[in-house]
Parts: sequence; structure tokens; C-alpha cells
Amino acid sequence: MTDLAVALLAAFAVWTGWRVFRVDSMVRASFSLMLSFVAVGGIGVLLSAPYIGVATVFMMAVEMMVMAIFMVMFMMNPAGLNPMMMVHQHRLSIGAGLVAFIGLGAAVLLSPLPRDPVPEEAQVVAQLGHELLGPSMLIFETAGVTLLATMVGAVILSSRQGRYGAADEGARPPGLTEGGEPAGRRPEGGGGHGHHHHGGH
Repeated sequence: MTDLAVALLAAFAVWTGWRVFRVDSMVRASFSLMLSFVAVGGIGVLLSAPYIGVATVFMMAVEMMVMAIFMVMFMMNPAGLNPMMMVHQHRLSIGAGLVAFIGLGAAVLLSPLPRDPVPEEAQVVAQLGHELLGPSMLIFETAGVTLLATMVGAVILSSRQGRYGAADEGARPPGLTEGGEPAGRRPEGGGGHGHHHHGGH
């Protein structure tokens, strides 16, 4: 069952990693990448590396959520709101991806594996917890509070006045030329109040 679960998670990680380059918005790409890393974290847990696996899930979930929020807030083309091409320089991208895949695969297959296993009775996660909540408590808590403040600030900024007008009024981005038609898709049920409000900017 463990081998089957690892195989399924590996296939899911590869598929969601491929979806990063197939979706049409940065937000969807961020969530696809997050799911790929969550699958990798699950593999780590199944391979008796619970701290690495759980830390991967926590770190990537928070990182991708913050990234998605900031992209919607500050990108010229609001990520997730307007379609956009996610791949550029196709041949160069494919070549770089193949080279990276072959290099990393060779490193994994040809590198000598460690032969000094951790004793079964060793409480690795417990020891790490004592270290984080002991001598490194101040650093750990400072990083946690800073990250929490960043997430809260991002949510507050993105939930108030939209970049192109009030978010609940069907705001539309300004035109690519002065006085031109607003860029992007027309919001459903909205009449573009934000565009008229900001037409002079």
C-alpha cells in the first residue's frame, strides 16, 4: 500500500507540475504548484521523513497563497482575472527543462546513498521541536509573527478598494491607450464603474 501511495502521489506531483504551464493565469499556476509540492510532502511522510514532508506542505501552502494574493493585488494584468500566456520562449523553455530533468535525474541515480541510518529509537522530530521551542524560540516566533503580519496585511489590502475601482462594483482595468476600451474581459453583471471612476488616471 505504501508503494502504491508513493506512485500515485508521484504521478499527481508530475501532473500538477505540468499543469503549472498549461493553465491561463498566475493564480491557477500557483495553486497547481502548491498541489505538486503537497504531493511531494506526502511522499516525504511515507518515506519516514515526517518533518521534511510536513514542513514542505506548510511552507509551500503559505508561500503560494501569499504569492497569489500579491499577484492579484499588484500585477498589471490581475492574475486569475484575465487570461494570460504562461509559457514564453517555448524552445528555450523545453530545452532548459530537459537539461534540468536529465541533470537532476542523473544526480539522484548516480549519487551514493547514505549508509548511516538514524537509529529507530531516535526521536528526530521531538529533538527538533525542543530546539525550535528552546534556544531558537525567539527566532522562530519572530519569523512566524512576521509572516502572519504579511498575510494579514495582504488580505486587508486586497479586500478593500480594488486596483481598478471598488471590487464589488464590477471594476474594469483601464484601456491600453488613453480613452480606449478597457482591457480584459467584461465582468459578469457589472457595468465598469471602476473604469469610469479612474478614467483620468
